[in-house]
Amino acid sequence: MHPDTIVAIATPPGRGGIGVVRVAGALAAEISRAVTGAVPPARRATLAEFRDGRGELIDRGLALFFPAPHSYTGEPMLELHGHGGMVVMQLLLEACLDAGARLAEPGEFTRRAFLNGKLDLAQAESVADLIEAASSDAARCALRSLSGEFSAAVRALVARLTELRSLTEAMLDFPEEEVDAMHRDDALGRLGQVRAALDEVLARSRQGSLLREGIRVVIAGRPNVGKSSLLNRLAGEERAIVTPIAGTTRDVLREDIRIDGVPLHVVDTAGLRESGDELERIGVERAWQELARADVVLAVFDASCGMREEDHAILKRFAGALPAGAVRIDVFNKIDLVGMPAKLTDQAPRAAHLSAKTGEGLELLRGALLAAAGWERSGETLYLARARHLGALASAQQNLSVAGDTLPRWELFAEELRLAQEALNQITGEFTSDDLLGEIFSRFCIGK
Repeated sequence: MHPDTIVAIATPPGRGGIGVVRVAGALAAEISRAVTGAVPPARRATLAEFRDGRGELIDRGLALFFPAPHSYTGEPMLELHGHGGMVVMQLLLEACLDAGARLAEPGEFTRRAFLNGKLDLAQAESVADLIEAASSDAARCALRSLSGEFSAAVRALVARLTELRSLTEAMLDFPEEEVDAMHRDDALGRLGQVRAALDEVLARSRQGSLLREGIRVVIAGRPNVGKSSLLNRLAGEERAIVTPIAGTTRDVLREDIRIDGVPLHVVDTAGLRESGDELERIGVERAWQELARADVVLAVFDASCGMREEDHAILKRFAGALPAGAVRIDVFNKIDLVGMPAKLTDQAPRAAHLSAKTGEGLELLRGALLAAAGWERSGETLYLARARHLGALASAQQNLSVAGDTLPRWELFAEELRLAQEALNQITGEFTSDDLLGEIFSRFCIGK
C-alpha cells in the first residue's frame, strides 16, 4: 500500500458523452465522502451528485468503489463517471485534489498494479500496447499478453531451466552420488529441449513485434521513376503530387499503411541526383538521411528505359549508405509501357516488376515487403513483444548456446544457465531496476 492517494482523468481530453476520474489509494473512501457524500457499495454503480470543497454542485453521474485488494491497483479505488466535458472533468479533478489526493504520474496506476502483484511486468506493458494497438491483430496479441499467455510461456522456460540447474547443482555438490552419471548423459538432451522451446517463443515474439513496431520502408531512386506514384498506390489514395516534371518531390513524405495487419511506415523521398537548386539539394540530403534509418529500401527504376548510369551510381552508393540488416527490393516500375522485361541487370536478391499506374504486380510487391520484414502468417499465438523482451530472449538464447559449448566444465555450464534464467526473469519483472520501471511507465498515458 502506498502512503499517498493519486487521481487523474482517465478518459482522453476533449468532449464526450462520458468522462471518468480515477482515484487510487488509502484516502479513496474519504475522497468519495467528500465529493459524493457517501461511499458507494462495493463494485456497484451508484447515482451520485459530485460537489466541490465548498459544497457547490459540479455534476451528477455514477460513482463506483472497489475495496482493496479487489481492484486494478490492489488498493481502494474510486471511479467517478460524469459528463465528458473538459471543464466538468477539470472541476471534478480539482475537487478530488482538494480532498487530499495528488495528481497521478503517467502510468502510475498500472505501476502500482505491478508493484502490488496484480500484474507482472509483461502484462503491465501489454496494457499500453492494447491502448496503442494500430490493428485488430495487434489488439488481439496485446490482449493475450494481458491475460498472461506471454508470461506463462516465459515462466515455463524458467521452470525448465530451474529443473536443469537443480540437477547440475546437485551433481556439483554431491559428485559421488548416482546423479552424476545420470545427469552427464541427460544434460545435453535437456538443454536441447529448453533451447528449442526458447527458439519457438523468440520466433513468435519477433513476429508479434512486427505488429507492434512495424517496419520503416523508404522509397528511393532517381527523379521521375514513379516513386510518388508507388506511394499513392500503396496508400490507396493520392498522398503525393505526381507530375511529369523531374524533381517534383523535394522533401520526405510519410504515410502509415498496413499489409496483412503489419504496420508499414512508408517514406517517399526526393529523386536522388546532383542539383544546383538549393531546395532540391536539401531534399536529396534528407533522402539519404532517411535511407540510413531504413529497414527496407524500395529502389525504384524505370523499366521502360532500363538501367541508366545514374541508377548504377545510386546502387553503388547504397552499399555504404544503408544500415546493416536493411533489405533492398529492386522495383522496376512502368511495365505498362513495355510489358514484363526479359532481364534487367543489377537486381537485388529481391525484385518486383509492376506498374504503379495500373496496379499490376502490386500484390507481389506487398508480399515481398512482408517477406523482407520476416513476417509469416502462421496462425499460431503471437506475443506482442517489445524491444527489451526480444533483447532478453536473445540474451538467454546466447547463454544457452554458450552453455552447450562449456561441457564438461559443469561450473561454467551452471553459470550460463543462471544467466539465462536471470535474463528471462527480467521480462516478467522478477529482477528489474527502478530506473527501468521509471522508463517503462513514463511512456504510459496519464490515468492508466
